[in-house]
Amino acid sequence: MSAGKVEIERKYDVDAAARVPSLVGAGRVAAADEADAFDLDATYYDTPDLTLANARVAVRRRLGGHDAGWHIKWPPLAEGRREQQFELGDDEGVPDDVRVALGELIGDAALVPIARVRNHRVATVLRDAAGEALVELADDHVVATDLREGPGYGTERRWQEWEAELLPGGAVGEASDRAALLDAIEERLVAAGARSPSSGSKLARALGLSRSGPVDR
Repeated sequence: MSAGKVEIERKYDVDAAARVPSLVGAGRVAAADEADAFDLDATYYDTPDLTLANARVAVRRRLGGHDAGWHIKWPPLAEGRREQQFELGDDEGVPDDVRVALGELIGDAALVPIARVRNHRVATVLRDAAGEALVELADDHVVATDLREGPGYGTERRWQEWEAELLPGGAVGEASDRAALLDAIEERLVAAGARSPSSGSKLARALGLSRSGPVDR
């Protein structure tokens, strides 16, 4: 189990025709790495009555990328939110240490798959003049499937979104410094067609919930 990290990011809806603009010169961004494309496949788990989602907590088992494993995302903080990562394990059963971490919320309740989110991600690392990694800009092409039992089972939803996440070099300093960097990037993204997300998270969108719905991530 990881001690956890605080993830600070912004998400945007975009149309299929949108193209990620050049972000060199936005705030402290002085260079951009070559884009890296890869596939992510995440299954989200919750109790049948969405205890975790309604507490603004998300649990997923994700394959692919640089952080494959089990993740718990906790409720938002004043800035960002804390994420814990656990080893992938040999099967899809929820690991004991994940259940222990969630114990106060779920007790002995069963955790079942509620959504599958497959994502083709094209990620670009943005750097400052000294070469320090500031931000990862992800262009996400998402296919999500609702796995909850009931009339909506199997409903598939597709969309594209952009995500700007601070990396260690961009997370240093004061909150105002971090906001200024993300604001400068956002200005360019909005000019290229980005807009506020219609839902609070990939999971919420997979379940057909609006931004005002109970699922936050």
